[in-house]
Amino acid sequence: MVTPSAKLQLPDLPDLVGSLFCANQPTDLASAAEHLRAAAAELPSAPATSLLRWAESLIETQQQHIDELESLRHEVGRLQQAERLQRALYAIAEQAEAQQPLHEVMRRLHGIVRSLTYAENCFFVLYNRQQQTVRFGYYADITDANPPDAERSFPLDDLRQSPTWYLLRNGRALRGSLDSIADQVDGLLNPIGPACVDWLGVPMLRDQEVIGAIAVQSYREDARYSDADQTLLTYVAQHIQVALERRENRAELEHRVTQRTEALRDANQVLQQQVLERQRGERLQAALFRIAELAGTSDSLETFYAAVHHVVGGLLYARNFYISLLSDDTQELHFPYAVDEQDGSPQPRRVSHGLTEYVLHHGAALLANRDIIKKLRESGEVVQMGTDPESWLGVPLVIGERCVGALVVQSYSTEHCYTTRDQDLLTFVSYHIANALDRRRAADSLKLANTDLERHVAERTRALALANRDLREQIAERERVERRLKFETLHDSLTGLPNRILLTQRLEHALERIHMDPARHFAVLFLDLDRFKIINDSVGHLIGDDLLCQVGNRIRSCLKTQDVVARMGGDEFAVLLEGITGLQDASQVADRVLASMQAPFQIGAKEVFTSTSIGIILSEQRYTRPEDLLRDADAAMYRAKSDGRQRWAVFDEQLRLEAVTLLDLEVDLHRAQSRNEFLPFYQPIAGIQDGTIVGYEALMRWQHPTRGILSPDDFLGVADDSGVSEAMDWMIFEQVTGEIGRLLGTQSGFVSINLSAKHFSNSGLTGRLLAMLARHNVPPERLRVEVTERVLLDNPQTFRQILNELREQGIYISLDDFGTGYSSLSYLHQYRLHALKIDRSFITGLADGKQGSSFAVVRAIQALATTLDLQLIAEGIENETQRELIAQIGCPYGQGYLFGRPQPLRHWLALRQGAVA
Repeated sequence: MVTPSAKLQLPDLPDLVGSLFCANQPTDLASAAEHLRAAAAELPSAPATSLLRWAESLIETQQQHIDELESLRHEVGRLQQAERLQRALYAIAEQAEAQQPLHEVMRRLHGIVRSLTYAENCFFVLYNRQQQTVRFGYYADITDANPPDAERSFPLDDLRQSPTWYLLRNGRALRGSLDSIADQVDGLLNPIGPACVDWLGVPMLRDQEVIGAIAVQSYREDARYSDADQTLLTYVAQHIQVALERRENRAELEHRVTQRTEALRDANQVLQQQVLERQRGERLQAALFRIAELAGTSDSLETFYAAVHHVVGGLLYARNFYISLLSDDTQELHFPYAVDEQDGSPQPRRVSHGLTEYVLHHGAALLANRDIIKKLRESGEVVQMGTDPESWLGVPLVIGERCVGALVVQSYSTEHCYTTRDQDLLTFVSYHIANALDRRRAADSLKLANTDLERHVAERTRALALANRDLREQIAERERVERRLKFETLHDSLTGLPNRILLTQRLEHALERIHMDPARHFAVLFLDLDRFKIINDSVGHLIGDDLLCQVGNRIRSCLKTQDVVARMGGDEFAVLLEGITGLQDASQVADRVLASMQAPFQIGAKEVFTSTSIGIILSEQRYTRPEDLLRDADAAMYRAKSDGRQRWAVFDEQLRLEAVTLLDLEVDLHRAQSRNEFLPFYQPIAGIQDGTIVGYEALMRWQHPTRGILSPDDFLGVADDSGVSEAMDWMIFEQVTGEIGRLLGTQSGFVSINLSAKHFSNSGLTGRLLAMLARHNVPPERLRVEVTERVLLDNPQTFRQILNELREQGIYISLDDFGTGYSSLSYLHQYRLHALKIDRSFITGLADGKQGSSFAVVRAIQALATTLDLQLIAEGIENETQRELIAQIGCPYGQGYLFGRPQPLRHWLALRQGAVA
């Protein structure tokens, strides 16, 4: 090429111009342009200017051609790279379907990666996050002399702080020299293996979880990895991961298919075995049927024996077969049928020591080969008779627990040896053959008895026909009974109305419907007859039962067809009203029921009147159980009774609150028993004239943890209803007897306790009281018992007996609240009472002075007590005026707030100590 310093010759211009056209690189074009400018400098100015302009235009055009050529070269290179990548991805996808071992597949994947970038040194590592183990599925390194075992997994911690460890733990690609990688990780770097110049590793991810990695490394300075290599390898790694996962899934599928195939093969073998067993069973069943058939169809015993031989031959090898039978005296052995390849038909013989006799003697099957037969002969148990077989099998023929013969098969060939299975089979068949023989022998007897049997059959047929008719009648009767029992289970036996069970079922359905459709309202009416007990007690239970039936009919007549009226028990009824709109519909039905009860009930020759109280509960979403509805309706009914009877009341929030309060009170009562919260308070009984305390009445108080001290009026009714009142009383009695000694001290006096009718229902009351007094060393005369007139009414005989027992032990009885009950003088005459307590209502009435009726009543009671020699105590004295009037009447003792309010033991002890001081 011409240099600018060279001397330009005109003939050189064509060459310079040609070099401009031939330049295909920017450097060549710049060199040719420089030479041309040097040539133009040698020319005159005008030609030089034209030449330079033309050259610049030519250079610009040529530069554009060169730029276009560079762009095309770059695009071709990119397309070639994309094509190589595409071929690599196809190759990776093909490896997923390859049937080669995993190591060979990874070796091919290495080749694919090597076709894309420098990957002379490459490894694939598989990571198990659950087990924290790794396995190098493939490892290729030109420097590392100790590659890891591709078949062994080892803990990830063995690679701790190595580039591979950080790669698997963090799931981020690492690239660069070891120093550069050390700056990229969040800890120390501890490389394992030969030191490399450059290292590139990318994770294989499945659902953002690391399952492995691919790493390449270079030991050459001229082979380093770029961002493009990292991006390419990351992209390829994901496709390799997908390929490996597909291969793994396919391997798992093939494993499952193999397992399923093995299972099906095993099942098929079991099924084939079952089929063989079934076929064998069918052959055996057919053989048994055939034997049974032969017993009745064979013309002769010889024909029967030959047919039996044929049947047995169909089940096992029976080319040599014989049947032996004992004579009636069991001394000879006969062979009615025999087929033998060696010895022919044996002749009858005396019973000796042959193999057949061995079976008959032991009554059990014998399976023997030559060795066993030899041992039996050496032991002297059998002797040789005929040709020795290779295998011998004999089973006894047993009829009615008696061995009558033997069935024998034998083989002279080693190809046919009998097994225990054959023994079991022949033993089983022998039972049927023996039975067939027995039936055959009994054929003659059967013929003789046939006529008699036909007669008996005819008679039995008639009897069976009668029994069948009776059985049909019994079945029909049982069906009627079942229907009746089902009806009785769901209906009241007296009125025929539905009972509580059926009503509960209907309520459950109604609750289900209203929870699905809140617009389907219903109501429950709970009815209780007023004063029904008086009617029952006065006119008798039969009339009371008839009244209940008529009441049920009247209630039914007030309802619609779809409504339900049920008897709940006693004199209680319940009504379910469905399809109502609200309270107005329910109240109209209640009014109709109340109106229907106004007319008299005609029961026999008597007219009976009664009324009813009705509680109404309307359906609400909060109800989930029928029991809750009936409970609230019952509460509303009791509200109607308390309001005056013969009316209806609706359950509302006030009733709910009262019910909850009563429930809480009942729960608290049970807890109070275990916590010993019931305490005795003592109110003094004093002399009217001087106020001297002669005794005390023990009164129950409840020391409630939140409500304070409660009097019996606040809880005794609930205690009676819940059945805990008697236990509460005995808790108080126990405390009273324990405190009497301290309360009375050394002075004379007594403490009264109140007994109810429940206490006197127990004949052991006296013994229990005396045992309690003995435990606390209290003399019986210090305890006094107070009862009301109701006790005398409820248990007159029991009360008289217990009263006498208590009097004999020194415990006196006081009649409390005298004048408010029947005040029958016969009680005072019949029972040995010690004192009368005038009810406080008469003492309160003394406010009118001597002119009032109370004064006259109290004076009459005082005169009565004086005449009967009974001690008299006036209750409820609260002021001095009442005390003075009582003193004028002549009553010696009084009790009331004037003398002292009920107080606990500590109050009276402190008061006594203050008086002493």
